[in-house]
Amino acid sequence: MSTFITNVRIFDGEHVRSERSVAIEGTEIVSIGQEPPAGAEVVDGRGGTLLPGLIDGHVHTSLDGLRLARVFGVTTELEMQGYWTPQQRKEIDEDDDLADVRSALLALMAKDGHPHELIAELAEHRPGGGGWTPPSVSTPAEAVAHVRAMTGQGADYIKVMIEEGTVMGHPGLPMISTAALKAGVAEAHLLGKKVIAHAMTLAATEQAIEVGVDGLAHLFIDRPHTEEIVSAIADAGIFVTPCLVVSSSLMGGTGQALADDPRVGPKLPPEWLATLRGTFNKYPDGTLDQVLASVAALHGAGVDIIAGTDASIPVPAHGGVVHGASLHHEMRLLVKAGLTPVEALRAATSVPARRFGLDDRGRIAAGARADLVLVDGDPTTRVEDGLSVRAVWRRGAVSTD
Repeated sequence: MSTFITNVRIFDGEHVRSERSVAIEGTEIVSIGQEPPAGAEVVDGRGGTLLPGLIDGHVHTSLDGLRLARVFGVTTELEMQGYWTPQQRKEIDEDDDLADVRSALLALMAKDGHPHELIAELAEHRPGGGGWTPPSVSTPAEAVAHVRAMTGQGADYIKVMIEEGTVMGHPGLPMISTAALKAGVAEAHLLGKKVIAHAMTLAATEQAIEVGVDGLAHLFIDRPHTEEIVSAIADAGIFVTPCLVVSSSLMGGTGQALADDPRVGPKLPPEWLATLRGTFNKYPDGTLDQVLASVAALHGAGVDIIAGTDASIPVPAHGGVVHGASLHHEMRLLVKAGLTPVEALRAATSVPARRFGLDDRGRIAAGARADLVLVDGDPTTRVEDGLSVRAVWRRGAVSTD
C-alpha cells in the first residue's frame, strides 16, 4: 500500500516546490503532487515541511550514534575514520532503526601521529577508550598498500590525516610525507575513490591541495583566510566540510544551548547530554567569527560547502557535539556565516549526495530512496525549525517523535 504525505511544504534538496504531496511505496518515493487514491495511507503534513533525510558529512560513529542520528532526521552518516566489516555494513543497511553509513574505514595516518593523541586521551577519560594502535604509513609504497587494503575491505572513499597538532593541543605531531600522501591520493583516484583530508591549519590545507585531495573534512582555524587560499580551493574544485560545531568546541564552546532545547535534551541519553554540554577546549586562542568569515568567502567563491559535525563518542572532554542534533546546530552556524537557510539545507542534503555519489538520496524525487523528514514549521526560512521533528522515514519505514 502507498503512503501519501499531504498538505505539506516540500523542500526537495534544492528548492521549495509548488506541489503539496509525496507518495511512498516500499522503499522509494513514487510520485510528487498526486492526490491519494481511495485506500491509501495518508499522513497529514499540515503546518510542516518535508525534507530529504539529512546527511551528516563528517562523523565517527557506532550503532548508538547511528540510532541517535535517525531520531533527529539524519538518515545517512559519512564516517571519516572507523572500521566496519562488510557483514556489519549489511546489517546496518537492513536496520531501519539506524541511519545508514558510508565510511572511509581507516585513514592514512603517520606513526604516532593524529589521532594517536586523542586515543591516548580517551584512555584517560573513558575506561576502555584507549589501547588501540591504528595502522600507520610512512612511505609511498605503504600508502599505496593501505589504500588498496581499505578499498578491498569496502571503503567508500579514502581519508588522509594532515595534522601537525597545534590546534589539537599537541604541537609537533609526526606527519605523513608529501611524497607518501601523493602516492596514496593517486592510487585512490586510480581505484575510483575520492580522497578527503583532515586539515585544520592553513599550512595543512595548502599541503592537501598540493597532493590533490577532493575534499576537506575540516576548515583551517589558525589563521584568517586569504584571497590566495580561497582561490586555490575553488580552482581545485575541492569541497569543504567546515565542521563549525567542533571548531567552536576546540575554542572552548559548548552545546549547552542545544542541550537546553526541549526538542533535544529529553531525547538524549544522560551520557550524550553530558557530552553535548562538554567541550574540547584545545585551542582557546581561536576565533569562531574568523572561521565563519572563511566559510563566507569560500561560499562566495562557489566552493561546495557540506554540513558535518565530527560527532564521535560520548566523552564530555571531547564534547560539544552529538550525533543528529548537532547537525542542526551546524546548519545554524552556516546561516550565521552567510548561507541562506535553503543553502544550509542543501549543505545537509543534495550537496553531500552529489559530491559523494549518493545518487539515490539527498533529494525528493520519483525513484529516490524514501529517506524523509517531516518537521513542524519552515526551516527554509528559519533553519532552526528543522529540530521540530514530527516523523522520520528511512527506506520508507517511519518513526514518529
